[in-house]
Amino acid sequence: MKLLANENFPLKSADVLRAAGFDTKVVGVEFAGITDREVMEIAVREGRTIVTFDRHYGELIFRQGYRPPGGVVFLRWRQFSPEEPGRYLVELLKSEAIDFSNALTVIDKDTIRQRRYAP
Repeated sequence: MKLLANENFPLKSADVLRAAGFDTKVVGVEFAGITDREVMEIAVREGRTIVTFDRHYGELIFRQGYRPPGGVVFLRWRQFSPEEPGRYLVELLKSEAIDFSNALTVIDKDTIRQRRYAP
C-alpha cells in the first residue's frame, strides 16, 4: 500500500509505517508548504492513501469533487505519542480488515466509520 502522510501527521509515525514496509511519502518533508488540493492531486496521480489529522479533507472530497482512489484516513485523535498513529495504522493495515479505497475513513479512539464515494 502506498501512503501519503499529510504535514500534520507525526514524522515518527511515518517512520513506523516505512519500517513496517509501507511506501510512505511525507508531505512536510517532500512537498513542504503545498495546499490540501495539491496533496489530493499527488494522491490521485500516485495512487496513494492520505493519512491526516485534518478534517477538511471531507469537504474536498464531498463538496469539491476530489476523489483519491486510495482514499483518505482521517484520525480524529486529540492526544497521542508521536509513534502511536503509525503503530495503530500498521496493525490496521496489516489486518486487511478495512478497504480504504474510494472512502473517507474516520478513526476515533473507539470507532472506525467510512463514507464511500464514487471513483
